[in-house]
Amino acid sequence: MKWIFPLLTILLPLTLFSQGPRTNISSTKGNNVFAQVDARALQMPDSLSHDLEGIGNFINSHFQTPKEKSRAIFVWITNNIQYDVANMFAINFYEDSASKILKALQTRRGICENYASLFSAICQKVGIESVVVEGYTKQRGFVDYIPHAWNAAMINGTWYLFDPTWGSGYVSNGKFVKSMNESYFMASPENFVKSHMPFDYLWQFLYYPLTNQEFYEENFTQNKSKPYFNYPDSIRVYNALSSIEKNNAQAIRVEKNGVKNSLIFDRLRNLKADIENYRRQKEVDNYNEKVSTYNSALRDFNIGIKLLNTFINYRNDQFKPSKSNAEIQHMIDTADFQIRLARQQVDSIHLEDSNAQLASLIPPMKQSIDEAMTKVKEQKEWLATYFTKSKMGRKSMFYKVTFFGKPVN
Repeated sequence: MKWIFPLLTILLPLTLFSQGPRTNISSTKGNNVFAQVDARALQMPDSLSHDLEGIGNFINSHFQTPKEKSRAIFVWITNNIQYDVANMFAINFYEDSASKILKALQTRRGICENYASLFSAICQKVGIESVVVEGYTKQRGFVDYIPHAWNAAMINGTWYLFDPTWGSGYVSNGKFVKSMNESYFMASPENFVKSHMPFDYLWQFLYYPLTNQEFYEENFTQNKSKPYFNYPDSIRVYNALSSIEKNNAQAIRVEKNGVKNSLIFDRLRNLKADIENYRRQKEVDNYNEKVSTYNSALRDFNIGIKLLNTFINYRNDQFKPSKSNAEIQHMIDTADFQIRLARQQVDSIHLEDSNAQLASLIPPMKQSIDEAMTKVKEQKEWLATYFTKSKMGRKSMFYKVTFFGKPVN
């Protein structure tokens, strides 16, 4: 029987994302070096624009460089996805990215997590390394009370920042006004961090990352007296980690940078909850693996005992009906194999972390196996002698002959 310990489901408060500036800034008109790219991007047929495959194929076939492709993605999203004002607070922060992308493509509406997930997915579809960055923002000197999501993408070997949500327009009197904002396309990390603060300073893309306190104080000068942070190497290491290792690394950096507000606290709490759930689940999985090994050993032992009893019964019947020597030897050998296999499995169970109930079963199990192995050894030794005898000698071995109470055969 496999013992399963149910884990508690930790319900965490929903995390919300900010829409962005309330100002109307548009620089797509006039001297726009991307005018041709923008025009071609907006010519994408509707028939190709409802799945990542179609969008990716269109961009790959019409644009050549990573910069052009990222521009086309940014322009298409900011012009075709409407900000969902009615649902700006109805967000499931931990919803899978595929669902966020599907909603944006099907409804042509979304909030920051939909914009960011879609941007990143299209980038990856056309061969651009991109990530969704989560954090909080500052608008006109005021730190927003709900989190936000944006993007980073590698363009020609350099990381740039993108915010397709803020770049798509603004909210005025409860309504979304579409107005593309160039400030949030391919921004430098040094400028972007003045309004966008990642929870994890890894995604500041700075060699001397700002602390949360410095962000609040608007102290944006690169303080080179701090320890040098080689973020390119750190990103490469991070990308090679497992999911739980990534959570551990994030939690360390988030806490190290200062838990300045409730948004950071929520992120850190969620990370630690994930880490704890993983630890508890790993304990359960490890225990269940040991129980499974014990049950397997028990099955093999019982099979071995059944085979041993079959051999003994056959011997008691004086090996009738007759079998060849090889067939008789095989009978005891298979019993020996199953019992030894059971012992190997029991020996592989390490008890230091095991449940007391399982620990109490191991010693008697080992004792039973040892007793059975002794019986098998006796039978194999008897059989080896049996095979050396003549026909008459073999027959006599089925009878116990004694002389003054002592066996003579």
